[in-house]
Amino acid sequence: MSDTRQPLIAHAEQAERIGFPQGGGFLLLADACDTGGVAGVNRLTLPHGATGARPHHHTRSTELFYVLDGSAWFTLDGRTTTVTSGGLVSVPPGLPHAFGASPGATADLLVLLTPGVDRFDYFRTLGRIQHGLDTFDSLLAEQDHYDVHFEDEGHALRSGGGR
Repeated sequence: MSDTRQPLIAHAEQAERIGFPQGGGFLLLADACDTGGVAGVNRLTLPHGATGARPHHHTRSTELFYVLDGSAWFTLDGRTTTVTSGGLVSVPPGLPHAFGASPGATADLLVLLTPGVDRFDYFRTLGRIQHGLDTFDSLLAEQDHYDVHFEDEGHALRSGGGR
């Protein structure tokens, strides 16, 4: 794990990219091991109307979403709202949430999880799922490890969504 007293510089051109077949994808900027456990950071770009994550919650971390561009919907504890460019959403531990690009819009999100959980392998698995190279079932046993707990496992797994 990195020393939190040392700076971290993550250049976009050096960051790992995980593309989705329909467009968009993840840019992996910093995993928990890169920040001394303080945070995990990625950028998620969603094509028009795409779902970013089915209902889930985190038990240990707060997840923050900054909308860099476009428009995204967020369902927080059963209530849905739209957030546009420049807006911020903070999801505390235990709160069920889901999100995606608004209908007819794209969304470019900076996502921060704090305290951090090493989840780069989780995002890599999501990329393989998007490309039909893996199934969501492969993540079920890893929910505690990645601190991603699906609210309706059957629905999330069959639909292919999740973050």
